[in-house]
Amino acid sequence: MGSIGTAPPFRVLEDPRPHDKSLPAFMVSTTRGFLPRLDPVVTLPKEFEPLESLLQRMPVKTLSGEPGLLASGKLGPVVDNEFPDLADEMDKYKDDLPMMNALYRDYSFLASAYLLEPCHERFVRGEEYGLGRQTLPKNIARPIARCAEIAGFMPFMEYAGSYALYNYRLEDPNQGLEYSNLRLIRAFEHGLDPTSSEAGFVLVHIDMVKNSGPLVAGTVKCLDVGTSITTPLGTAPQRAAFNEGLAEILGALQKINSVMETMWGKSRPTEYTSFRTFIFGITSQSMFPNGVVYEGLNDGKPMSFRGESGANDSMVPLMDNLLQVPMPNTPLTDILQDFRKYRPSNHKDFLLHVKEVSESHDLRGFALALRAKPTTDEEKDLVRESRSLWLQILDQVRDFRWRHWCFAREYILKRTSHPTATGGSPIVTWLPNQLEAVLAEMANINEIAGKDDARGLGKTCEDVMDAALRQRETLRKEVDKYCAERGVSRS
Repeated sequence: MGSIGTAPPFRVLEDPRPHDKSLPAFMVSTTRGFLPRLDPVVTLPKEFEPLESLLQRMPVKTLSGEPGLLASGKLGPVVDNEFPDLADEMDKYKDDLPMMNALYRDYSFLASAYLLEPCHERFVRGEEYGLGRQTLPKNIARPIARCAEIAGFMPFMEYAGSYALYNYRLEDPNQGLEYSNLRLIRAFEHGLDPTSSEAGFVLVHIDMVKNSGPLVAGTVKCLDVGTSITTPLGTAPQRAAFNEGLAEILGALQKINSVMETMWGKSRPTEYTSFRTFIFGITSQSMFPNGVVYEGLNDGKPMSFRGESGANDSMVPLMDNLLQVPMPNTPLTDILQDFRKYRPSNHKDFLLHVKEVSESHDLRGFALALRAKPTTDEEKDLVRESRSLWLQILDQVRDFRWRHWCFAREYILKRTSHPTATGGSPIVTWLPNQLEAVLAEMANINEIAGKDDARGLGKTCEDVMDAALRQRETLRKEVDKYCAERGVSRS
């Protein structure tokens, strides 16, 4: 266990303790990173057989290949007339936190499918989404609220605890997390077929996050060094160890971005919108203009949740916090802050700790040698390496965010006029808000290094900056184009 993991309110595990049911399913570790610390629970207890049966019958295309309830708009009537309220069975398993996570996953799939089924039917007919169901019946509302409370989630579908990271099984346990060995546990449309675009969309995310262990380990190493330095430049061994941590982070990000690029082939842009309907949240969505009433909860007052979004993933926000990327003071950044609520609690605690340590110990100032200039050749070489690695890591964050923007452009903007993403952020301007912030920070660091060191940061960083500055101009033109087409403001 890294030294930062020895104090409350969280732990960074080296041993993910897969047999310990008393720990939450999600605990940040240096081995599995942000994946659940054990593979997700697949089989529900016997008390929840009605839920299991309903979820197996629910998808547009079931595992057998036959049409399911969502293929003909029959899910709602079955829930309303046949499905029991199993909330009182929940507490039998409250001490088995991975099982509670599985129940949360399954009830959140049912809740989203129930609320958005009418919107899917209209989409299939080529119509606008219209309104979803405005009330979640008590036979879903009570159980999802209880298991979400115990497992530490909002009572609506989230990215990590439900839709993506806790929604895979291994076809052959001996083959581990190889992509070809991954299958979805739950799906809305055709996702139980591993070759489908719905399956590809989720499984590529899992394939990316399986590389996050070294990302966490490298961050822990940098924080451990940062909390031990007593001089602005540190000792040569300290800076060398810090650079080792940065190099581990860089290598992990390169693998993550490489896997991210496979999304194009495994989840086809022309097919995304056909299952996307079911992963919309409630907040800022036209389908739920007044929120959703959870029957039997909140004194009958509507509630609103952002729900599933890839923006809930913890890898890039971890880098934002470690690197101290300054975000603009805009309503778009306020949405970014709001997304932080929709992560496993251990992830949230870890990201907050990284931010606090990085800022309080000025890791950015240390990495870039802003408080003291190196004098010896050894110091100069080590500082140049720190700066170069820091900039290259930022470039990997840029690469990730640029590709995410390209996905939004090709999978969504070219295929639907709906103005918001699944989590309720403005579809045209939100991703560029963060991407512009990274590009600005890269330009700032390049300028700092150029003024301080006539020899610069080397050919690699020169090429990085040339490409980044060209990309900034391309991004601005693209955003202006889509804003003009849709009649929206950039702010």
